[in-house]
Amino acid sequence: MKFSHIALLCSGGDSPGMNCAIRAVVRTAIYHGIQVTGIKRGYAGLLRGEFQNMSLSSVGNIIQRGGTILQTSRCPEFMKETFRKKAVDILKAQGIEALVVIGGDGSFNGAKALWDEHQFPVIGIPGTIDNDISNTEYTIGFDTAVQTAIEAVDRIRDTAHSHARTFLVEVMGRNSSAIALKVGVCTGAENVLLPHEKVNHQKLVDDIQRGIARGKDSSIIIVAEGPVAGRSYEIQQVLKDMYHMDTHVVILGHIQRGGSPSSNDRFISSQMGNMAVEALIAGDYPKVTVVQNGKVLLNDLANCTTKSDHNFSEYQKLAQTLSI
Repeated sequence: MKFSHIALLCSGGDSPGMNCAIRAVVRTAIYHGIQVTGIKRGYAGLLRGEFQNMSLSSVGNIIQRGGTILQTSRCPEFMKETFRKKAVDILKAQGIEALVVIGGDGSFNGAKALWDEHQFPVIGIPGTIDNDISNTEYTIGFDTAVQTAIEAVDRIRDTAHSHARTFLVEVMGRNSSAIALKVGVCTGAENVLLPHEKVNHQKLVDDIQRGIARGKDSSIIIVAEGPVAGRSYEIQQVLKDMYHMDTHVVILGHIQRGGSPSSNDRFISSQMGNMAVEALIAGDYPKVTVVQNGKVLLNDLANCTTKSDHNFSEYQKLAQTLSI
């Protein structure tokens, strides 16, 4: 099918590099003579008809900007078939023939439903700092989030050393270990606490005291946030009440989601945005742009609709070995 008009949206949490992907989608489409409509605020904006025409100038000077110029949101209503039918009707009424969705597994499930129920052409681009989408080694924003966290931990370590303190530094990622493990290895953290493992407080204390015994006066513990942010405070309380160990908590939070995207995020998201449009033109949909064996490729949308913690779990042993 020859497309003359496509749309794109961002859904779920924002991540650095989304603007790079938007830019690549718009410019590739215009290069091929295809009209592009941007949908503001994700699926919720689609249901409200929040459309804007995208031109070359509308994506100028955005490659270095964090967040998403189209903005994003979460849309519980889209879980219902009646609202998805309404969305397809709205798209068709605007003359839109295909949709590019930048987001995570929830966003892709919405896109898959549009295809399964209405055969509306869709392509997904994985955008989440958590790096937790099945069948891709990489998601847009992960590299920038990790670098932001590394820079923060490096600064915290200066204070930890100056005051001979132990810090629990909590990073984002929900049930994904990826950010915590990479940050832990890259900052030389004394421990990395993963979201799916029960905290062994005694081992944590033993590790800290072992470092003190050999002359180490400060420690950094990287804590993956888990389903609910703030678990570091629970760990801190146990260490204080049961082991009389004074620790300090720093929750990095949403600073990891913002900021100018790294070169890696810019390069990969630009490739993914370009490939998304080329796939639509070739009639190769529903697909998701993925990274496999270091290359940007296409995978079936059905293979990329679940969360996965496979990308960095193999490095847990590395983190443990280097933290002694």
